[in-house]
Amino acid sequence: MSLKFIIRSTTILLVAFTLFACGSSKKSLTQVAELYPKREFRGAWIHTVGQSRYQQMNSAAMKHYITDMVKKLDDAGINAVIFQIRPEADAFYKSDIEPWSRFLTGKQGVAPDDPTFDPLAFIIDECHKRGMELHAWMNPYRVQSNITSKLADDHMYWNHPERFLQYGNQLYFDPGLPENRGHISRVVTDIVSRYDVDAIHMDDYFYPYPIAGEPFPDDNSFNSYAASQGFKANQRDDWRRNNVNLLIQQVKLAIAGTKPWVRFGISPFGIYRNKKSTPDGSGSETNGLQNYDELYADIKLWVEKGWIDYNMPQLYWEIGHKLADYTTLAEWWNANNFEQPLYIGQDLKRSVDKNELTEKIRQTRALSFVDGSCYWYGYLILDNYADVANTLATQTHRAKSLIPAYTHMHKGRPANVKKLVNVFTEDMHFLTWESDKLSPSPESANYFVVYRFRKGEKENIDNASNIVKITGDNFFVVPYEDGKTQYTYVVTAVDAFHNESKPKKIKVKL
Repeated sequence: MSLKFIIRSTTILLVAFTLFACGSSKKSLTQVAELYPKREFRGAWIHTVGQSRYQQMNSAAMKHYITDMVKKLDDAGINAVIFQIRPEADAFYKSDIEPWSRFLTGKQGVAPDDPTFDPLAFIIDECHKRGMELHAWMNPYRVQSNITSKLADDHMYWNHPERFLQYGNQLYFDPGLPENRGHISRVVTDIVSRYDVDAIHMDDYFYPYPIAGEPFPDDNSFNSYAASQGFKANQRDDWRRNNVNLLIQQVKLAIAGTKPWVRFGISPFGIYRNKKSTPDGSGSETNGLQNYDELYADIKLWVEKGWIDYNMPQLYWEIGHKLADYTTLAEWWNANNFEQPLYIGQDLKRSVDKNELTEKIRQTRALSFVDGSCYWYGYLILDNYADVANTLATQTHRAKSLIPAYTHMHKGRPANVKKLVNVFTEDMHFLTWESDKLSPSPESANYFVVYRFRKGEKENIDNASNIVKITGDNFFVVPYEDGKTQYTYVVTAVDAFHNESKPKKIKVKL
C-alpha cells in the first residue's frame, strides 16, 4: 500500500468522515439521457431471508448455483450483486461472532456439510472474476423475523436477553443500547477485515416499521440513556434518530478503520419526508410512511455528513401513483442528494407488469445526480420473469457499463497495463498483459476493461458500445475470423474506486 494512501486514510479518520459536504452544485438537475451510458451502477438484490432454496442444497450444489447465478446476472448487464449475508443476526459466512443462518442450512448454528465451504468467500470470487462488485448486505437490528424460529444454543440472546426487544412477532436488538451498536460494528469489522467485499450494505430496516396501536417497547433504554444524552421526556423521536445516527457513524468508522476503500451504502425507504410534514416544505409531494418520522432514519443527514458512500432509495411505486409517484420521488432525490452517488431502487416485477421499466430507466438517466439503479429482486432475473433478463441484456443494458467512480474517496488513475501482446497457440488466440494487480493497494489495478475498434473507426473509449469485456483476468480470448480483418484492441485497468487508467492498445488481425 502506498504511503500517500496511508496518509489519506489516516486523515479520513481524523476528520471523522467529513469526506465531502458540498451542499450545493451549479450542475443542472437534468441532462440528455444516454441510451448506453459508459458508467452506470446496475445492481441486483439477492435476499436470503425467507428463502428455502439454499437449505435444500449441499455445498457442491450451492457452489454450482452461485456460479450460475453470477453468470446470469452478468449476462443481463448487472455489475453489482447485493447479497444478503446477515438476515437475522446470523451468518452466510464463517463467523466466530454469530451463528450460521437457518436460511442456509435449515437450522441456525448448523454449518454447511463441507467445512471448507464459505458462501460469502465463494460469491466474492465469482463476482470478481467477472469484474463485478459484491456488496455484503446485512440487517443491523433484526434477530428473528418470526419469534417462533429457534435460536442457536450459542446465540448471544441466551446470555443477554436484556439487550433484545420483541415487537409484534419479531425480535430485535434494542437500538438504544450502546453495547448493541458496539456488537454490530464488531460484526462489520470482522467481515471487512476477512473478506474482499466491495461494500457493506444496509437496507430500510432500522427501527421496525410501526404496528398500529403497538408502541415500540424501548422504555428501559430511553430511561437509562436519553437524559444523559441531552434528550428530554418529550424527545423520544429525536433520541431514536440519534441512536441510528450513532450506529451509522460507528459502522462507517469501523469500515474506514479497517479498509478505507470499502464503501458503506444504504437503501432507505423511498420517502424521506412528506412535504406536509416539513415546516419549510422541503419534503416530497407524497403522502406515505417516512424514513425520518417513522423509521428514525435521517438518511439525508447521513448523505450530507459523508457517513455513507452511496444512497439507494427504494422507489417501488409506479409512475403516477396517487400517494407516491415514482417520477416525483426520483426528481426529489435527484435534487436533494448533493454530489454523492445516488442509485434508484427499482421494483422489477411491478415495473415489468406495468410496462414501465424502460421509461423508469430513461428517467433516471435523464437526472444528472442519479448514477444507476438496483433491481428488487434479483431472482426474477435468474428466472427470466416475463423475459426480463433478455430485455435487460438486449435493450436496457445492451452495452456493458462501469460502476461510477467513487471520486469522493479517491480521485486518480491506476497504472497503465504493460506488455500487451497477441498470443497464438494451437488451441486459442488471446491477448495478455501485465499490471500491478497483485499490489495490496486499492489504487492499483482491480479489474480490466477490453475495448475493440474496427480499422478506421475512431478509438473512443467513452462509448460503452465499444466494450467487449470487463474482467478480473489479465487475458482475453479473441475470436478468429479470416485472419485478414484488422481490429484495434484497447485495454485499461480500473482501481478499487473505479477510476480508469489511460488506454493501452494493440492492432490484431482476426
